[in-house]
Amino acid sequence: MTIDQKKLEGFVHKVLGDVGATGTAGLAVIGDRLGLYKAMAGAGPLSPAELAAKTGTQERCIREWLSAQAAAEYVDYDATTGKFTLSDEHAAVLADESSPASMMGGLLGFTAMIKVQEKLIAAFKKDGKLGWGEHHPDLFEGTRRLFHPGYSANLVDHWIPALDGMRERLQGGAKVADVGCGHGASTIIMAKAFPKSTFVGFDAHPASVEKARELAAEARLNGRVTFEVAHAKNFPGSDFDLIAFFDCLHDMGDPVGAARFARRALKHDGTLMLVEPFAGEKLEDNINAIGRVYYNASTMVCTPCSLSQEVGLGLGAQAGEERLRAVATEAGFTRFRRATETPLNLVLEARP
Repeated sequence: MTIDQKKLEGFVHKVLGDVGATGTAGLAVIGDRLGLYKAMAGAGPLSPAELAAKTGTQERCIREWLSAQAAAEYVDYDATTGKFTLSDEHAAVLADESSPASMMGGLLGFTAMIKVQEKLIAAFKKDGKLGWGEHHPDLFEGTRRLFHPGYSANLVDHWIPALDGMRERLQGGAKVADVGCGHGASTIIMAKAFPKSTFVGFDAHPASVEKARELAAEARLNGRVTFEVAHAKNFPGSDFDLIAFFDCLHDMGDPVGAARFARRALKHDGTLMLVEPFAGEKLEDNINAIGRVYYNASTMVCTPCSLSQEVGLGLGAQAGEERLRAVATEAGFTRFRRATETPLNLVLEARP
């Protein structure tokens, strides 16, 4: 066996970076939970003692945490003063959940996936099945926090206007179902934007529905949005103007059955909206930074979740537009198009 020493050393450095990144992700979650990033945001240079005092934490641990953050280039370190600064740009990613650039949800979600490694190993050896509800609760919170900034930035101003005539229908008063709503981020955003319309979110995970109800109550939406525990193939109601699946159809065991049920629950001129992770049609199209994130999530969450359900199609998070088109066509939709896109999302429109 001939070893290319340069290639070997390059790969060792790459893996070393991944080891460090794993630790950084864990420490970032600790920083989030302790309010360290929020305390540093806009505060200028801080010493470990000053940050510890602001957050009620132990100075020696904070000094080590800040050192690790500086080594990861999450915070800046001034060797002349011994103080650390969280720049405004990094604060937008780590401390401001209203920022479109917020990524803390992703860090929280991925560290949650690692917490069920033993379950995943057992699933890989057996039948591949691991249901959504079998994951650590941090995954559910992380998913909401990861998707919410993108939904806030795009859903009302860009995605809905890209659907044929839908913004006008919602402005006039429409009936909307948000299937697989999770904590209800997308449902609540739409309900706030379109006060004449009514919204119902459905999810099979009772704990997520309970959390969605809490968030809707905090938003004071006065009963215009409700949340119910229901599966994608048996949710109640009919004559919906819009039925949406946000980042969830690929997680379902029977996406064709779910889409078929949605078609029957729509008005004759209603719209099915599918928001899915951005993906090309071939593996080689997705060998990039975004594909890496989505394939990792798909391996640990999406595919085992689908396999745990009826049919177990296992589309995966990188299904791509043509496979999703095939799902919609098999479900009976006659019109299908890419309405719009972002670097992270495909927004697809299907009509009966």
